[in-house]
Amino acid sequence: MNFSKKTRQKEIDLLKQGTENDLLVIGGGITGAGVALQAAASGIKTVLVDMQDFGGGTSSRSTRLVHGGIRYLKTFDVQVVSDTAKERAVIQHIAPHLVYPDPMLLPIYDEPGTTFTMFSVKVAMDLYDHLAEINKSKQLRKYANYTLTKDEVLEREPQLNPDKLVGAGVYLDYQNNDSRLVIEAVKKAHDEGGIMLSRVKAVKIIHNANNQVVGCRVKDMLTGEEFEIKAKIVINASGPWSDLVKSIDNANTDRPQMRPTKGIHLVVDSSKLQVPQPTYFGSGTDDGRMIFTIPREGKTYFGTTDTDYHGDLEDPRVELEDVSYLLKIINKKYPTANLTIHDVEASWAGLRPLITTEDNTTDVVSGASQSVNNSKSPSTVSRGSSLAAGEDGLITLAGGKLTDYRLMAQAALEMIAKKLENDFNKSVILADSKKLIVSGGDFDSENVEESLNKFAEIGESKGLKYEEALSIVRVFGSNATKIFDLLNQFDNVEGFSCAEAAMLRYSLDEEMVLDPVDYLLRRTYHMLFKADMVEEVKKAVLKNMASYLEWDAEELTVRTEELNKAIEESELAYLK
Repeated sequence: MNFSKKTRQKEIDLLKQGTENDLLVIGGGITGAGVALQAAASGIKTVLVDMQDFGGGTSSRSTRLVHGGIRYLKTFDVQVVSDTAKERAVIQHIAPHLVYPDPMLLPIYDEPGTTFTMFSVKVAMDLYDHLAEINKSKQLRKYANYTLTKDEVLEREPQLNPDKLVGAGVYLDYQNNDSRLVIEAVKKAHDEGGIMLSRVKAVKIIHNANNQVVGCRVKDMLTGEEFEIKAKIVINASGPWSDLVKSIDNANTDRPQMRPTKGIHLVVDSSKLQVPQPTYFGSGTDDGRMIFTIPREGKTYFGTTDTDYHGDLEDPRVELEDVSYLLKIINKKYPTANLTIHDVEASWAGLRPLITTEDNTTDVVSGASQSVNNSKSPSTVSRGSSLAAGEDGLITLAGGKLTDYRLMAQAALEMIAKKLENDFNKSVILADSKKLIVSGGDFDSENVEESLNKFAEIGESKGLKYEEALSIVRVFGSNATKIFDLLNQFDNVEGFSCAEAAMLRYSLDEEMVLDPVDYLLRRTYHMLFKADMVEEVKKAVLKNMASYLEWDAEELTVRTEELNKAIEESELAYLK
């Protein structure tokens, strides 16, 4: 189904007619997308708005794992780990082209402040496997945890520092493509009849004579025009922006509850830092942080920091202090790497939507209310989520982490369905979100590699090299066949391969790409893991987008400047 700038304008025009919707979702990150998908699939007349691109905030700036959080076992958050560990397999089923098992190596060092010893890591991994029900699954049984000796660790990962290394544990974790998980969920919600609008900002919550929420005044960030969206129910799923959305509700009396913290990641070429599999270890700095090093597409990225953040929520930046912190740890753990800031090819910074106060909130992940003291260090704050309805009916769903998004959405939908029935006499049978396959995931999730290979063979039959076709399939899943069908339209495109031209056209037609950064950073990972090639393709991207989106010369100049700024920021040009 077409999902582009043209459909966006048609749907805005439809909303301006004043028809009442059942549900308005504010926030187009993974949580809002999860809510919108299940709502639309349940027959709830749904609208979603986000002031940026879908996933443009927190949900495209994660560690790109569907992470079970094994370290939370040390603080006895067993229920949180249980729910999230099981949930990884669910997400892999509903997004099989984006989420895949990738065992994690956890080296154990005999040093102060270490998170695990060899004894405690084995106990934690056994409990972790039990909570994840790994032994109950034929598909997952092969990923049961095990330990390695010091010599076995160094044989596998020779760049690791041998000093005080005592061994390692290996347990199941999952990699994912975070920004594509968002857009694929949004596309599916749109296919189910929802209206999904990026770059539309919530400006003011509107009420009826009884001071109950009946919609929201919004602003089209592309045109500057404001209009009202009427809805029986409004849910605030805006992540770190939750308090700001509450502030545009004049009837809101809640205290601020968000404590955003910043985490950064840095990307280097794999020749500089050779990591054969995802690796996870304590920072060794007594701050409670765990650090990831993860191989991806010929690169290695590592992170993350965890610091309180008080700046611009729209554009958190990597600072020199962040870089120095990570490089010091990485160079200690991988002493032959000798990384400097000049080795960093790309970077990203994101905000975690941590919850700080208890305001009638219910933790929908662990089933217990969260009350967090601001004096705690960010790394010790629980990643619990909250779901609450204000006196005027505004629902706020906040906190949590990417792995929990479907659970959070499910809890919200149960509240929404009850409210629709009790207050509006509308009966709803909720769709089973465990079976709602996102766009691009229409194939057998029990035989992912076989299915992806078959799709790649289709691309190969149409003139692509097999590896090139497979790389497209791993990004777009079953929708890759639509890209392969476009190949014959692009025989001679200056600065582009036929495959790149077809991918861009598909993203413009069906993925609401409105800006070059949407495509180069979030629909693909060009800016992150192909930074050395961005300069080659960006002119062609700009030229083709300008033609498709009918930009005049002034608009093209603005978009070019914005893209260059984003690339320079990712490359840390302002720090180098």
